[in-house]
Amino acid sequence: MAFTAAFFVLDEALSTHTGLEARIAELIMPSLHELGFELVRVSVLGRDTPTVQVMADRVDGSLITVDDCERISYAAGAILDVDDPIPGNWTLEVSSSGIDRPLTRPKDWNRFAGHVAKAEVLVPVNGRRRFSGVVLGAGEEGGRLRLDDGSEVVLPFRELRKARLVLTDALIEATQQMMRPAKPVDEDPAEAGGASESGVAEKKKPQRRH
Repeated sequence: MAFTAAFFVLDEALSTHTGLEARIAELIMPSLHELGFELVRVSVLGRDTPTVQVMADRVDGSLITVDDCERISYAAGAILDVDDPIPGNWTLEVSSSGIDRPLTRPKDWNRFAGHVAKAEVLVPVNGRRRFSGVVLGAGEEGGRLRLDDGSEVVLPFRELRKARLVLTDALIEATQQMMRPAKPVDEDPAEAGGASESGVAEKKKPQRRH
């Protein structure tokens, strides 16, 4: 069976995620919540040795740290080892949603209203599949954008292929207000588990064998 990436809304009120990613999300969400995290997105990439990508934030909305990634990695890995939703070998990768984060849930669209985003839908809306504009929040039908020409469009959540914030000075400033205190400046990032160039904590789980 081939495993491919999928974009879906991980919101309990909108059960639009399907397949293997939905199964994994269902398995690990309770444990993540108990640890004080919320699941943003799950993707399964690759075929022979799939990589399970888990994207998460803290419940308070702040970006997770490298230490948080490690906690999530061990908790999620233990669950997936027991329930074994993926046959054969696989790799678990945990990361923060980052600054230019994907908009996977209605709460994301509401939280980042006023910021710029790009989106792509599966079924054309007004004859288009790709959109760029200012996020206006979420309604019952979908996410709302104000386009460059001043018009507004509603993108149905069930038809969203992907949506992501665009990195801007305003977004960086807003994100800094949500971030937790930084690690001491004399700490070696390599010793702490590494971090991406954007400063988002990331930790890869060693390959697991069944």
